[in-house]
Amino acid sequence: MSIFGIEGAQASRSEGKFTMTQQENGATVTSMMVVRDLRKSFGTGERAVHALRGVTFEARRGELTALKGRSGSGKTTLLNLVGGLDTPTGGTVELDGTDLAGLDEDGLLALRRDRIGFVFQSFGLIPVLTAAENIGVPMRMRKVPAKRREERVRTLLALVGLADHAEQRPGELSGGQQQRVAVARALANEPALIIADEPTGQLDSETGRSIMRLLRAVVRSEGVTALVATHDPAMIELADCVVELRDGRIVEEPTG
Repeated sequence: MSIFGIEGAQASRSEGKFTMTQQENGATVTSMMVVRDLRKSFGTGERAVHALRGVTFEARRGELTALKGRSGSGKTTLLNLVGGLDTPTGGTVELDGTDLAGLDEDGLLALRRDRIGFVFQSFGLIPVLTAAENIGVPMRMRKVPAKRREERVRTLLALVGLADHAEQRPGELSGGQQQRVAVARALANEPALIIADEPTGQLDSETGRSIMRLLRAVVRSEGVTALVATHDPAMIELADCVVELRDGRIVEEPTG
C-alpha cells in the first residue's frame, strides 16, 4: 500500500518539522506528502461552496498517485492546495516535513520553483522558445549556471525521448511531443513532487498512454512523488495508488 491513512501511522517531530512514518517489512517508511483533514470553501454562509470536506491521505517518494473523480469532485482544488497555489480553509499540507501553512509568499514561491514541478493539460510551453529553451526556463529563474543548465537540458531531452528535437519550437512538435517537453521542464529543478492536472486530456488514447508510461518511468528513475488528476482509465491502471474524490471527500480508502 503506497498511500497510507493517518490511522496506524506514527507521528514524529524533529527540528520543528512534522513527518509521518509507517512500518513496512520491518523498515520505517517516511511519507513525502501528508494531507490531513484538508478543507476548502468558497464564499460564506448559505451560499458557500464546500470544494473539499476533510480530505486525508499520504504519499511517498518514487510512486505515482492517480487522483480520480468527476468534474466538480474537488481534484483541481486539491492539486492547487498541495502545490501551494491556494490556501485551505482548514487542515494541513506537509511536503518533506514542511507545513505549507508556515510559509510566507516568498517561501511558497521558492517551494514551487525548487521543489514542485507542474504539468498542465494545455502543455503551457512558450511558443517562441525551442524545446531546449522551454526546459531551461525554470533553471534560468533559479539562476543555474549556463553549463550546468545545458547539461541538465540534454539529459532531460534524452530522458523523454526528444534528444533530436531540441531546436524545434512547440508549433513544430506534435501534441505528445509537446507534453514530453512539459514533463522534462517539470523535472528541470529536480523537484520532490510533480503535480499533473489531466496531462493526457488533449491527447489521443495511444499518445496518452505513452505519456502515462513516461510519467511512470520518470517517477521511478528520478525518485520523485507524482500526484496526477485524471479521467483516463489507462493512467489510473498504471498508477501505484488511486485516490477517488466525490463531492469533496475521499469515497473509500486509497488503493494501491
